[in-house]
Amino acid sequence: MPADTTLSEANHTPIEDYAIIGDTETAALISLRGSVDWLCLPRFDSSSCFTALLGTPDHGRWLLGPVDEATTTRSYRGNSFVLETIHETPTGKVRVTDLMPVSDGRADVLRRVEGLEGTVAMEQELIVRFGYGKVKPWVSHHPGHSEDEEVLVAIAGPDMLIFRGDRLPVGDEGRHRDHFEVKAGERYDFSVTWVPSYKPIPAPLDTDRRIAASLDRWENWMSHCTYNGPHAEVVKRSLLVLDLLTDSRRGGIVAAPTTSLPEHIGGERNWDYRYCWLRDASLGLEALLRAGYIEATLKWREWLVRALAGVPEDMQIMYTIDGGRELAERELDHLPGYANSRPVRVGNGAVDQKQTDVLGEVMIAFESARDLGGQESQQSWAIQAALVNQLADHWDEPDNGLWEIRGPLQHFTHSRVMVWAAFDRAIQAVEEHDLPGDVERWREIRDLVREEVLTKGFNTDKNTFTQHYNTDEVDASLLLIPLVGFLPGDDPRVIGTVRAIENDLMRGGFLLRYRTQSGVDGLAGDEHPFLACSFWLVSAYAKIGELDKACELFDRLCDLPNDVGLLAEEYDPEEMRQVGNFPQAFSHLTLIGAAYDLHEARIASNDYPNEEIA
Repeated sequence: MPADTTLSEANHTPIEDYAIIGDTETAALISLRGSVDWLCLPRFDSSSCFTALLGTPDHGRWLLGPVDEATTTRSYRGNSFVLETIHETPTGKVRVTDLMPVSDGRADVLRRVEGLEGTVAMEQELIVRFGYGKVKPWVSHHPGHSEDEEVLVAIAGPDMLIFRGDRLPVGDEGRHRDHFEVKAGERYDFSVTWVPSYKPIPAPLDTDRRIAASLDRWENWMSHCTYNGPHAEVVKRSLLVLDLLTDSRRGGIVAAPTTSLPEHIGGERNWDYRYCWLRDASLGLEALLRAGYIEATLKWREWLVRALAGVPEDMQIMYTIDGGRELAERELDHLPGYANSRPVRVGNGAVDQKQTDVLGEVMIAFESARDLGGQESQQSWAIQAALVNQLADHWDEPDNGLWEIRGPLQHFTHSRVMVWAAFDRAIQAVEEHDLPGDVERWREIRDLVREEVLTKGFNTDKNTFTQHYNTDEVDASLLLIPLVGFLPGDDPRVIGTVRAIENDLMRGGFLLRYRTQSGVDGLAGDEHPFLACSFWLVSAYAKIGELDKACELFDRLCDLPNDVGLLAEEYDPEEMRQVGNFPQAFSHLTLIGAAYDLHEARIASNDYPNEEIA
């Protein structure tokens, strides 16, 4: 949904004013103005070298944009993450092309400026700060790979950045600046490359070839998509976001490429999402599977086998991108935070939490893959069976729940439903795919869990399931009850739960996760509607047959992505802005799921007019 935007300086750039480029191993956020304000190299979970997103330009950025006020439009080229930005000033028009070449074994950002009309005064500012904006490097000029090439090299400890360009900016107190004019027909290329500081300076890339190769790679990937329902462009972009956030070398899927973008501006709910949650990855795989991407599941399964290697009781809820286990949470006091939202955190203390629902999501994803013809390896099924047997010994313990509650442990109803799902899918693996397992014990526990949820997790007076066994509060995660097959959509208890969630959690037309005022999460402050929950509501409406409501809500939700189709974690309906880490895999994967659930329900109900797609 391209939109014209007049650029202006502000204390902070709105989250929705960023676009993302990436190489499927890391990613950069670029503002409408043309500033790379966030980039971690060489991995999603590496420290950043451009950190203005969480501070000021002094914490590192790479600006390449017009000097004068401009009207700016931007879009991705086709089904890719090659970003094209058009700046139109009173004197002319330029196009800036930004990309990170995909699958070439390097870590590069390429930027090209082309004059389209008249003359445009451009400015460039390069401020490199390693270590999340804290470490000022030594910057010097070096000879390049040809006699007439000169490059800028920034070195600090293990990191080295090489800046190349048709013009080199001039250094002053840790900043390198340049002003130049671009006339119609002129072209300037620039690049930044990361390598370990002990390596030699690598050769330059051919920008034309890397643009073409990146376009071919993304378009080939999208050619396998099976979705043909409404809002196809929004759904396809969401699938592309999931692919971008999947590490092509290691197989892990990160929840988001950013840390500490606040759930409430100025608040403390600021978390690091640059890691691999088993839950989020499993839900992402379900979305990819529905769209025809079976290979993604098999690669992630290999990652999971490596990450979980050891004994089942050592399973964590999240890992680093390469399957590492060390994610100690710490605060970066030198950063003021996005719009003064502190603290800024790296690492994530939730790694030590007990979240009983996680195995349910993993087992659902793998059963979906098996149903679509994915073959289990002996090792991967052995690990799944061991995890299910471990769950059989501890399923009835309280946990932190889906939302990583930092208050007291509870018997969360959603966690119990997903325990049921873990055993249910394990039983299906045995009965439908001839895999070995203790099916009699698993069936006994599955039925016991179901009975417990129906008695302790349901409030008969209010006709609704509850957030946990010791409350009458509701939680948007209860919308998953019909989606995972625990109860059918037409069950009165499901319909009553949907009504209670509508009544208690709707804010500005979108759903909260739960009422923070209940004190369940042990944190101060509030948050905004969580986009995944509203997409779950679309799916729930589809399951209970309320297609008009589902269509209306889905249409409104599909208006929320920014001009290049990206969604953050949450949405502030009062200020009409995105909040939370960005782009957020959870938001995009639930958008995909809602699209498929609604499309399939409309086909089954013969709900499409003749002129609509079906």
